[in-house]
Amino acid sequence: MALDFMTDDPAGLLDLFNERIEQKEEKGKIKTWVRSADKEYYTHKSDEWGKAAWFKPIIKDDRLTFNIIKPKNKNVSTVAYGYYHGHLTETFLNHFDTEFTAATSTAFPTSKDMVRKK
Repeated sequence: MALDFMTDDPAGLLDLFNERIEQKEEKGKIKTWVRSADKEYYTHKSDEWGKAAWFKPIIKDDRLTFNIIKPKNKNVSTVAYGYYHGHLTETFLNHFDTEFTAATSTAFPTSKDMVRKK
């Protein structure tokens, strides 16, 4: 799934997301997403959904795009695909609604998404 957040400052929007994930203060902290050890990917933090998929951000001129990436040796299920899509959109609406103008997503994987074992 490609999930796009339309914005004049995609790098700044990603920076805000990272800051809110890693901040120490509880107020405004994003508690449901975590970054990978290499800081390149994001996954959900819950016991049920954690590591069911990963998101890789891509900064473009007018948008911040998140592509979905499968875990090692496992496919991304349709349910996980939908959950990750919906929850990331919800997170951005709850925390950054003034930082983007629209969010769009694809119903099916794009060429940059990796959802199945090869």
